[in-house]
Amino acid sequence: MNENFKIAIVQSNLVWENAVQNRINFQTKIDAIVEYVDLIVLPEMFTSGFNMNAKAIAETMKGETVAWMQDLANQKRTAIVGSIAVLENDKYYNRLLFVKPNGEILQYNKRHSFSLAGEDKVFTAGAKKVIIEYNGWSICPQVCYDLRFPVWARNTEDYDVLLYVANWPKQRIAAWDALLKARAIENMSYCVGVNRVGLDGNSYEYPGHSAVYDVLGKKLTTENSNKEVTEIVTLNKSHIEKNRRHLGFLNDKDSFNLTI
Repeated sequence: MNENFKIAIVQSNLVWENAVQNRINFQTKIDAIVEYVDLIVLPEMFTSGFNMNAKAIAETMKGETVAWMQDLANQKRTAIVGSIAVLENDKYYNRLLFVKPNGEILQYNKRHSFSLAGEDKVFTAGAKKVIIEYNGWSICPQVCYDLRFPVWARNTEDYDVLLYVANWPKQRIAAWDALLKARAIENMSYCVGVNRVGLDGNSYEYPGHSAVYDVLGKKLTTENSNKEVTEIVTLNKSHIEKNRRHLGFLNDKDSFNLTI
């Protein structure tokens, strides 16, 4: 078991529908991380921006972005996570990829499609909650709109970290701030949220507000609105265990069966 788990959150602007340029931009940002980290977190749809033009932006699991993530994870000796649009078996998915240094890929398909933008008409919703074990830590990855649905994130697995990658717009950023903090408190886990900045191709503005909260809802990151920034945060296993043991809130959670 690793007592500490170090995460680099990369808050960035995204170039609309330009995977090559986005990979170049992120390569530069990731190369600038000189200290060891366990995990590097990129935003939702980091190769294209949140985009319903799936035919133009989707790649396969044998595509250039997956290979780039594997190469980079190997070079940096760290795991890398973010979501991209994926074409598989004639269906499109908003798929989060967790790539380990040895090239192993774990994946989570976004469960809750953002119907306001028509995502449900283009992308196939996921049907499986995923828990990732890495470096002695248990991580529950989710994507953007999933944040609004606490039942889906309910900590019945005793995970350590709840992680969201997102393209969350400025006009609803207060909800992002509130819900990230709430998910940390109610699940007694660290909660990590990485959002983008800048304007997308539809002129929607994204203000960042990427953040990490501890199990009591304390914010561990600095204010980072409207700017590109990489911030490194160290998570501590004793913080989780001490507070869960002392407070016992998860022992009192309701029992239920989730039907999908």
